[in-house]
Amino acid sequence: MTTIRTRFAPSPTGLLHIGNARAALFNFLFARHHGGEFLLRIEDTDRERSTQQAVDVIFDGLAWMGITADEKPVFQSTRQDRHTQVALELLEKGLAYKCYCTPEELKQMREDAMANGKPPRYNGMWRDRDPSEAPAGAPYAVRIKAPREGETVIEDLVQGEVRVANAELDDMIILRSDGTPTYQHAVVVDDHDMDITHVIRGDDHLTNTFRQAMIYRAMGWDLPRFAHLPLIHGPDGAKLSKRHGAQSVVEFRDEGYLPEALCNYLLRLGWGHGDAEILSREEQIKLFDLDGVGRSPSRMDYAKLLHINAVWMRQADDERLTNDVMDRLKAVEGVSTDNTVRARVLALMPGLKERARTLVELADSAAFLGRHVPLSFNAKAEKILTPEARTILGGLARELAAVEDFTPENIDAALRRFAEAGEHKLGQVAQPVRAAVTGSNTSPGIDATLAALGKDETLARIGAVLHG
Repeated sequence: MTTIRTRFAPSPTGLLHIGNARAALFNFLFARHHGGEFLLRIEDTDRERSTQQAVDVIFDGLAWMGITADEKPVFQSTRQDRHTQVALELLEKGLAYKCYCTPEELKQMREDAMANGKPPRYNGMWRDRDPSEAPAGAPYAVRIKAPREGETVIEDLVQGEVRVANAELDDMIILRSDGTPTYQHAVVVDDHDMDITHVIRGDDHLTNTFRQAMIYRAMGWDLPRFAHLPLIHGPDGAKLSKRHGAQSVVEFRDEGYLPEALCNYLLRLGWGHGDAEILSREEQIKLFDLDGVGRSPSRMDYAKLLHINAVWMRQADDERLTNDVMDRLKAVEGVSTDNTVRARVLALMPGLKERARTLVELADSAAFLGRHVPLSFNAKAEKILTPEARTILGGLARELAAVEDFTPENIDAALRRFAEAGEHKLGQVAQPVRAAVTGSNTSPGIDATLAALGKDETLARIGAVLHG
């Protein structure tokens, strides 16, 4: 049995787009599901646009998503000699030829074709000419000889059988006149040399497949199996763009999404397994296969992603969430992030994470734990802190001061005793103290909130309201 080998091959010319991230995930899961290997290739032959920063973004994004390659990354730019070697081998076999067309001739060729209602393609001018006709010392490109008759058929694992008449294919360039290989050529040589068995990529590459198949067949190489994934569109069905919201992995990370949630969402975006929605990585590997991938474009649903993120947040480890919150709070003015505050955040995390949908919301809701007295109050908190409420707070402060072991259970008992003694509803007591200690009208349970702050801080915050 051949070991299944997939690859993710991004160009480092920008951000790690969400569509590329999904392709990486599908390649990774497919390889893992079949006990195979997943590889990474950086297609950095466009030296002007490729940057180290973009390479780092790819590495960081994949690491954050938990997608790890089984071998060291291959950089396409280091393999130019091999690409050239294969092009010259095709030339030597008579399966490719030297084309001496000037840029002006090619431009005229395209214009003539379009004037005649034909696609702007190369017309094969140098395909069968005697090389002796070539201008002395003139630069040349190497073009592969496309088949003229019949058709090329690709049995795509997602799209099904796809056919193209060979007459539609032109003699594409595989080696430019400056000696550099083209993308179409380099990708075939690399996939062959890396023993890639399955090429899983966006269906915007489907037309490339017919052109790339020419090189495989000319070299006598086995073609990999192809699977072309429908693209991800915006909620309105248009191409995903900035106006729809976050598009890159980094943006989703910065907006407070957990990697498990984003991967879970991307998996379900175009792939399905019954009603299963929330799937661990282990379950994803067990269930994923290409027969579950649909043929229609997917629509990005940010509300659905938010829901899935909230589910994963509630399942996440409190220590891990606390670490993330503390990192985010460092950028918030007027909020301490010392060990005391960290202990408060960790203690209240079970309640905080129940109410937050993103890590940004979680950090916002936890910020009050690191603020200094006197606090600032939002409009709803100001409305709660009436003179009557302040009178209640004065009596409650004395009740809380008498609580020796400041646990949620003991705090709850004290609040209930005080409310009952004063013939108040519990809410008439809880809301003023919540406003006083958080500056807001919302928080996790008030008993857990006060316990996380501790007795001294709780009394200091109530005192600041009473004497402010």
